[in-house]
Amino acid sequence: MCMALRATETETRMSQRSAPGFFDDPRMLAPRRVQKTELGGGAFVLRSPEPLAPYARCIGQWLEQWAAATPDAPAFAEPAAGGGWRRLSWGELRQQVGAVAQGLLDLALPAGKPVVVLSDNALDHLVLLLAGMHIGRAVCTVSSGYCRLAQDDYGRIHGILQTLDPALVYASGADIYGPALVDAGVNPVVVFSEGAERHPGALPFAQLLAARETPAVMQAYAAVTPDTHAKYLLTSGSTGHPKVVVNTHRMLCANQQMLAQTLRFLDAEKPVLLDWLPWSHTFGGNHNVNIVMRTGGTMYIDDGRPLPGAIERTLAHLLEVQPTVYFNVPRGYEMMLPALERDDALARRFFEKLRMVFYAGAGMPPSTWQRLEAVAARVRAEPLWLTTSWGSTETAPAVTFASWKLDRPGVIGLPMPGVSLKFVPTPGPGGKLEMRVKGDHIFPGYRGNVEATRAAFDDEGYYCIGDAGHLLDAHDPLQGVVFNGRVAEDFKLTSGTWVSVGTLRVKVVSALAPYAQDAVITGHDRSEIGALIFLTEAGRALPPGEIAGYVRAGLRALKEEGAGSSQTPARALLLPDGPSAAAGEITDKGYVNQRLVLARRDAEVQALYAVPPDPRVIRP
Repeated sequence: MCMALRATETETRMSQRSAPGFFDDPRMLAPRRVQKTELGGGAFVLRSPEPLAPYARCIGQWLEQWAAATPDAPAFAEPAAGGGWRRLSWGELRQQVGAVAQGLLDLALPAGKPVVVLSDNALDHLVLLLAGMHIGRAVCTVSSGYCRLAQDDYGRIHGILQTLDPALVYASGADIYGPALVDAGVNPVVVFSEGAERHPGALPFAQLLAARETPAVMQAYAAVTPDTHAKYLLTSGSTGHPKVVVNTHRMLCANQQMLAQTLRFLDAEKPVLLDWLPWSHTFGGNHNVNIVMRTGGTMYIDDGRPLPGAIERTLAHLLEVQPTVYFNVPRGYEMMLPALERDDALARRFFEKLRMVFYAGAGMPPSTWQRLEAVAARVRAEPLWLTTSWGSTETAPAVTFASWKLDRPGVIGLPMPGVSLKFVPTPGPGGKLEMRVKGDHIFPGYRGNVEATRAAFDDEGYYCIGDAGHLLDAHDPLQGVVFNGRVAEDFKLTSGTWVSVGTLRVKVVSALAPYAQDAVITGHDRSEIGALIFLTEAGRALPPGEIAGYVRAGLRALKEEGAGSSQTPARALLLPDGPSAAAGEITDKGYVNQRLVLARRDAEVQALYAVPPDPRVIRP
């Protein structure tokens, strides 16, 4: 969409506060600034007036830097089988990456085909990932759930492997992941860290580690350019054939430079992370891993998850590791909070050294935000900095960052240096503004899908991300951008009123805290909004009458706010189970796939609107 520039352009700058501190120390955080350029028809562009500084040529440049400068400093660690941690220093990491890179070269793999990883975050996984990128071989990490939760139905992972056409497939254990490779329709080299002898033709990862590095590794490293494919990441989706997003070295390195110019304390104080977020997603695999790679910090790989029976692993690790920055999804914080609220010693360990507590992946309910602030206030004097960012797999991922103290969730920050963020009025959902992005961190396209690539960009070269947003204060852009949901998720009631699903979901979960894990919004082409409610363990433990009464009161409170029919569910149905990870209802990052739940649970949706009313339906 081509629009004429209006002649006026405004730039605003945050006034300097008199008392020095973390938030107004330019050595710690970049001063909050934004430039707004008005376009015609209600559209506008936001940019940072700070130019993007030069950035690394490739991911391997960071590894070479820290292996030379701080070879004995801790780099990455994973839980050891007998307790404690298995650690790699930067020097040891570089040695192993060089050996495995040589091992890959020795295999003479066919050009243009990626290395595919099927298993969870681990040191062997990391070494292979970095080795491939070091010599210009793209790597794709696929969610382990496609294999671990398939229950003998490997159709989805077979479709993904056929789409990727890998030169080599790696997984941690042959017994868990080997069955998924049988009759997959591809013929790659297969490598396992454990049990290779039990899978015909497979190689042990130790064979790659035993290779002796030759000058060929650094020759291949020297040939890597910013536009060399570093990674392929799969988009989220309910089908077995998601799109393959090309991630170049330019994208990943530029995005880390944007973050470094925003979060300057990361260079002043080497960060320590305890992190579970899966490397099959851009949040964990690009944003968090690459923060450690760029800064020479330390990451402890957390084998916990925000799931019953797995969150205990995370809590145990917090007794051993004190992170200085912490990344999670809202569901992760919700599952940590009961333990933090009842155990001051654990809370003190967790919050003591934290500079930043970061959430992304889904909207955070205000109740979760308030509980985090309250427990932190009990165990530390310094106010807790809760913040967030916004982006996608196609943007490497960060586009905006809230680099100032927020008092509530919802604001996703301002564009970082080098980013142009365009807002375009949409013809449909209630006058929403669709956000579009341009910068060095934007992907070049979807692998092998010219049509989808063409459709992803407007005629000015902006990536059409599919999310909506608006300024918190139309007259003061410095107050930041508010996320306004996915444009494609929104729907109309029969009255013609648009429903903002993302916004409403957060309101419902907050109103029903602490008993609602998530809410799936219904009502497309109906007269009233409904909600399918996934309960927390605490919610499912309550007597049926008591939890029904609590939900009824929460819905009534929303109605009494006077927000109107487009923001108030008129009916709800409590689901007896949690979202199914095996079926893809909940992702590796812990957020619910609204569309897939609606499709799989159509019977419950029909029950919500049944005539005569289904006795399970709760109305305010």
